Amino acid sequence: MNQQTAPSPVDWVGRAESSHDLISHNLARRIAATLGQPAPAPGDGLPELWHWAYFQEPVDATGLGTDGHPARGGFLPPAERRNRMWAGGRVEFLHPLAVGEEATRTSTILSVEEKSGRTGNLLFVTVRHDYEQRGRLAIREEQDIVYREPAPPRASDPAELPPADWAETIVPMPTLLFRYSAVTFNGHRIHYDWPYATAEEGYAGLVVHGPLIATLLVGAFTRAQPHARPTHFSYRGVRPLIAPTPFAAAGRIVGDGQAQLWAGNENGAIQHGELRFAAR
Repeated sequence: MNQQTAPSPVDWVGRAESSHDLISHNLARRIAATLGQPAPAPGDGLPELWHWAYFQEPVDATGLGTDGHPARGGFLPPAERRNRMWAGGRVEFLHPLAVGEEATRTSTILSVEEKSGRTGNLLFVTVRHDYEQRGRLAIREEQDIVYREPAPPRASDPAELPPADWAETIVPMPTLLFRYSAVTFNGHRIHYDWPYATAEEGYAGLVVHGPLIATLLVGAFTRAQPHARPTHFSYRGVRPLIAPTPFAAAGRIVGDGQAQLWAGNENGAIQHGELRFAAR
């Protein structure tokens, strides 16, 4: 009797799926309340990176893994017995998504690559998302997801942070983490389940979402530079941030239409970002 060979993670390359959503004004209001920012009105453009709260396909509780994410082996490769992290990505802002209108996201797995790192073997998965509205491409992005073997998380970064042109001090309280998990429909237990985060994944406490930090970085930029319109943003995580440890969402202009962004505190960098912008 022939036995079927389990698919390799590389077999997931090229897989694609589409999701449709209404850029709901009510959800935009909840995101605004979570971030402490003004809510866009119907017809206004959705602020940068708020689109991460949309296009979240609901999965029944029976379809979740022990970590709270949808069980692996569907759209994303299985990568069993590894912890999942959103490591970084690249976003191109072409047209703001209009609040109150329908939009479509098409997702494609671009690459799956196994690497060896400081903490063991790592599986990197890069997914491209194309967001379309009104018959045109509004946002194109690539997300880098890493599956790592269980290991002690990095607690600090020795590199000195650069001088900042602007900085906002943020205290990520557990309520902020809970509400961001809610508006993004993110079930990963490291963000709200302290016993799981500490005992199962080895963190010192609740972990602040990488996408939340990136959103706060871009928001701090747009408030410091109100006449600048972000066009491209790349970001990468350096180490986990444990709530409620304060941090600064900071940055500086480094050239014509270019800014360097970072999140950091006395223990060093948490996330780095590079942003390109144009005049509004």
